[in-house]
Amino acid sequence: MFGLGFMGFGVSWLHISIDQFGGVGLPLAIIITLLFIATIALFFGLAGWLGARLCSKNKTTNLLIIFPAIWTLVEWMRGWFLTGFPWLSMGYSQLDTPLQGLAPIVGVFGVSWIVALLAALVALILRAFMDAPALQSKAMFKPLLGIAGIIMIWTVASLLDGHLWTKPAGEPIRATLIQGNIPQEIKWRRDQFRPTIQLYTSLTRANWESDLIIWPETAIPAFYRRVKDDLLDPLEAEAQSHNTDLLVGIAVQGSKDSSYFNAMVSLGKERGTYSKRHLVPFGEFLPLKWLLNPLIDFLQIPMSDFSAGDNDKTRLNLAGYPAGISICYEDAFGEEVIQALPEAAFLINASNDAWFGDSLAPHQHLEIARMRALETGRYLLRATNTGISAIIGPKGDIQGLSAAFKRETLTREIIPMQGMTPYVLIGNGGIISALLILLVVTLFISAPTSLDTVSTT
Repeated sequence: MFGLGFMGFGVSWLHISIDQFGGVGLPLAIIITLLFIATIALFFGLAGWLGARLCSKNKTTNLLIIFPAIWTLVEWMRGWFLTGFPWLSMGYSQLDTPLQGLAPIVGVFGVSWIVALLAALVALILRAFMDAPALQSKAMFKPLLGIAGIIMIWTVASLLDGHLWTKPAGEPIRATLIQGNIPQEIKWRRDQFRPTIQLYTSLTRANWESDLIIWPETAIPAFYRRVKDDLLDPLEAEAQSHNTDLLVGIAVQGSKDSSYFNAMVSLGKERGTYSKRHLVPFGEFLPLKWLLNPLIDFLQIPMSDFSAGDNDKTRLNLAGYPAGISICYEDAFGEEVIQALPEAAFLINASNDAWFGDSLAPHQHLEIARMRALETGRYLLRATNTGISAIIGPKGDIQGLSAAFKRETLTREIIPMQGMTPYVLIGNGGIISALLILLVVTLFISAPTSLDTVSTT
């Protein structure tokens, strides 16, 4: 029930893209969204079931060790099982609090565990007061333990929040993000191709003094081959004449077959291509295509049969530095983002959240991008079609922000960074391995009760 409520409010915006761009109508879009929410809610049910099944006779052990560990492990599992849906991980809630200082060490899942542990300590204090209202000296141990634990966690996190794990790798570079604000419902119409290109090129030409200019995901509503000679080659020559690198979003067809890729292409000093590696199920590719192919025909979602890019290609050279690239949903996967590090001097995420209208989705996606910058100690440039575009500092702080559903350019100086945070070094494996070991050791030394005994207790 908690999972239904949490995801029901948190990702209800899914029905917008299914209804408006899938062409199935609002009632069926709501049904599909509810089925998805019910499926994701099973992860929360799994955490609850495991918490009851594996608990020991010691209530304090259950509260402080078993429950927080299981919550975090199941949240991590949600991030990769069946391609993963790590949206709304609990660690994102701690941006702009002292607990964010732990993110460069343990990542978003480690922060989730800390939040669960803090909740357990609060519950420990409340339970102690409820069980021993007279506050006898012997009964004061647990609430004092809880208070001491909370103070210690917040103190350590506050001290770490002031530490920057990386350092400048060179002089600042000037970056410009182009937010074209092209409505999704007209984006792929043929009569809109020329106005779209004219818009982006005019906004770009007004910012040639920048070292780097970034267009959003699939900003060019055409295949690479179609526009290479008439658009990309002249645009590249123009960029070279101004000593500027230009990064554009476009679909790229495979050289030998009918496959095509959601890509970012760099124009300027060096032409390169990054193809999206982690695709969105049902939106960009169809799982079990041999069985479910009629579904994609029914939903009528444009450009919904992409192929995945090469996992070894994670960086492009831009403005004199290697940059780690992700497209849209990919920045939700921290362990994939850090594959470009430590070589990458900054991060780029190109996105198109127009699929989800004026909903919570763009704001949630911005939080995710901020966490990636914080985990890696890098600037992150987030260029989007309809917003929210942002320039994010290595502490996860927003240094420049565009308004949603406005045609804007966003320009700031960013500093290329070098070095590694502990999270970049060990990834999610560090906190997940530690929690698995902690859980196994605790279960080994504490004889678990049966589910019936737990229910009776």
